Amino acid sequence: MDHRDGAPGGPALPTAPRLRSLSGRAVSAIIPAMFWALIRNLRPRQWVKNGFIFAALVFDGQLSQAGPFLRTLAGFVVFCLASSSVYLINDLADLEEDRHHPVKKNRPLPSGALPVPVARTAAVGLIVVSGLAAVSLSTGFAAIVLAYIASNLLYSWRLKHVPIVDVFLVAAGFVLRVAAGTTLIVVERFSPWLYVCMTLLALFLALGKRRAELKLLADSAGQHRRVLDGYTIPLLDQLLVIVSSTTIMAYSLYTFSAENLPNNHLMMLTIPFVIYGIFRYVWLAQVKDAGGAPEDLLLTDRPMLATFLLWGLAATAILYLGT
Repeated sequence: MDHRDGAPGGPALPTAPRLRSLSGRAVSAIIPAMFWALIRNLRPRQWVKNGFIFAALVFDGQLSQAGPFLRTLAGFVVFCLASSSVYLINDLADLEEDRHHPVKKNRPLPSGALPVPVARTAAVGLIVVSGLAAVSLSTGFAAIVLAYIASNLLYSWRLKHVPIVDVFLVAAGFVLRVAAGTTLIVVERFSPWLYVCMTLLALFLALGKRRAELKLLADSAGQHRRVLDGYTIPLLDQLLVIVSSTTIMAYSLYTFSAENLPNNHLMMLTIPFVIYGIFRYVWLAQVKDAGGAPEDLLLTDRPMLATFLLWGLAATAILYLGT
């Protein structure tokens, strides 16, 4: 196959000489298509994960203050840029494997809609821009953003092939988002319990994603993602039981022992939402085989979305109206 082809069986990407030979009208059609392919590869849907940066603002009782809110919002935008650079790097590293994946082969890079040089340039550009923007907010925030990018580079380079370590690195990304939020405001009442809950929840989602991948790819799983050779469905089910149980326990302890919560322990009323959300995800993963993209489930599964919104409303009301 010609190395200029975007993917096996996919359309050939125009080379520089071919681009020069094309009419202006043809070039004007190619560039917007390439632009939208790049936007798709930045994965805007996954920016919802960066919402965890608001945890410090919300749980420290500063949501109604304009200054802290705007700084956290700026940090959210910076993290969106940084995470998109990571998605590009991961896709570049997994390009050959993704070309043979039943679902991922349709992504912009494996399908050939997005040329590799454009993706590389965009990744470098996003790292530079997000790094400079992070420094302008605070040095602590910049350090966390760079730690996030560095950990993902290590993940893409080698650690994604190491069972158990791979899911811990995925979970670390969520914890770093929460930690980043604490560097953008003056923290007064933020509880360390939230780091524990966030770590466990992120591990739970990462393990569920691995289970969905293993189920989808079956006997060829290791060919598409080498680390899947180190997992089995029974092992992942056991780990999910351990982590889900521990998550519920940790959150329950947080609701009546954290110092930043109202003394009336009303936050305990949010425990059923957390339990149902976890049960719903397990049901979707094991009955519907739909746990491969947790961020999509949050946006597309109505019971899951409703549970998240109700938990958010209840928790916010208790934090800001409770006595």
